Amino acid sequence: MAKKKFDGVVQAVHYSPDGRVVWVRAFMRRGPTFSDRLLLDRQVLVDHLKAGKRIYVGRRVPLMAGTFELSEPLRLIEKDGKEILVAGELEADQDCLAGVPFI
Repeated sequence: MAKKKFDGVVQAVHYSPDGRVVWVRAFMRRGPTFSDRLLLDRQVLVDHLKAGKRIYVGRRVPLMAGTFELSEPLRLIEKDGKEILVAGELEADQDCLAGVPFI
C-alpha cells in the first residue's frame, strides 16, 4: 500500500459560538520532518488549502516521531459565497471537521 503524501495534520479544533473554526492545533511538514504543535488561525489554514497543501485530520502516534494516523482530508468548499472548511466528503452549510476533538 502506498504511503499518503501530506503537508499537515489537524489534531484539534476550536469553534466560535456561530460554528466557524477559530483556530486548529496542527503539525505541518518542514522538509523531511514535521513541526512541533502549531496553532493556526482560520485564515492561515484556508490559505494553506488554497495553496494546494494536503492537510488531513489525524493524530500523532506516541513515541513514533513523524508518524501519524490519518483519517479524512480537509477540503475548502464554497457555498453561497462563503468558504466552508469540511473534513472528508461532507457537504455542510458551516464549518464541520468531523472526527476532530474540540478544544
